[in-house]
Amino acid sequence: MSTGRISPNSAVVRDWLAEYVYETMRTQALEQVVDRLDTAIIAHIPELADRDMRRDLAASTRAHARVVLANLTSDTIEFALPEEAHAFARTLARRGYDLRLLLRTYHVGQEAVLDYMTDAVDERRPPPEIERAVMLRLFERSTRWVSISVETLTDTYMEERERVMRAALNRRTEIVRALLAGDELDIDQASVRLGYRLTKQHLAFVLWTDEATGEPDSESSGLLDRVATRLATVLGSNHVLTVASGASGMWAWASLYDETHAAELTVPGEIERMVLGQVEPPVRVAFGVPAPQAAGFRQSHHEAVAARHVAERAPADRGRVTAYREVEIAYLAGADDAAMRGLIGRELHALAGRDVNAIRLRETLHAYLKSQRSPEATAKLLGVHKNTVRYRIQRIEELLGHPIQARSLPLEIALACVATYGADALP
Repeated sequence: MSTGRISPNSAVVRDWLAEYVYETMRTQALEQVVDRLDTAIIAHIPELADRDMRRDLAASTRAHARVVLANLTSDTIEFALPEEAHAFARTLARRGYDLRLLLRTYHVGQEAVLDYMTDAVDERRPPPEIERAVMLRLFERSTRWVSISVETLTDTYMEERERVMRAALNRRTEIVRALLAGDELDIDQASVRLGYRLTKQHLAFVLWTDEATGEPDSESSGLLDRVATRLATVLGSNHVLTVASGASGMWAWASLYDETHAAELTVPGEIERMVLGQVEPPVRVAFGVPAPQAAGFRQSHHEAVAARHVAERAPADRGRVTAYREVEIAYLAGADDAAMRGLIGRELHALAGRDVNAIRLRETLHAYLKSQRSPEATAKLLGVHKNTVRYRIQRIEELLGHPIQARSLPLEIALACVATYGADALP
């Protein structure tokens, strides 16, 4: 006698899904799901690997997951798209991407969701009699949700794209993207359309906030714009160009008319000194190095992005301003983590420890090398007696097993990496 199949809407299926939702909604478990889905999406759509795009995508994916999970046990499907999803669609429009990129994101995302759900069911092993019903309910809800999302967000994208197309912001964004891509442009015409002279010296910087909400927060955008203008003024520029890079990020360039002043800003530590106290939470800023013409516009921006990469890897207490000239060595050496840690271990030996004494000796050696191996200058920099410096240097050479001058350059590189990345850089 046949008992019939269990319906996807039966109480036993909802009860099983309720337990699954409870486990998955925990912060760590949910973040693992978000990371898995976003990794799969970016693997197929590399345009979303940009730092700001990835943050907006993660915010959207996380919000989607919470809504879908919360409604898995409901008898009705009345999902309301989260604001983070609308923000992601608007960011795609603002960055000049085609609607097809949005549609591909959800198509790839749906495949990733189905793969994840299949694995989740296999891992949790529901009773055989309800496994088919569980999968049907998961498939039905996720498919319906993606369909609703695509339909609604297409309208959101088109509305934003139309607004951007009408605005000068779109022209500015397109020109900036072309400049950064190295496309051939009429520089005079591009300067007129940007309202920014490309024939001068350029200091690029990127701004972002600590927390990416994924929301199109006009207050956040306005805050970054105001900070960019203030920084440009402090650094001696009357002209600043800004372009939104995401819901909580901005690219900026300050035009420098005085070549002598531009050269001064290439000195390590000078930019940080000039903008001291100008950047407060939640804003963070990373600077490139001043450089001339369109090529310099592009080069300085790439350096600012590199400085941001270092800033986001460095300890949280490192500060809100990072200049490429201060972290250039650490950025280049840190391109390969394993190689960097190998260098640190080989060069610093016992100085690579995590104890207070090792930290003190590393700081002394770093100051000594930056002070051209002058005990007097080092003592002044550290605020200690010069005899203390001499004693520490003697101890350092004993631990290294060779005179400092024999390996001064690799030692300075290793110390710069530890100073920049903190204890995470130690082997």
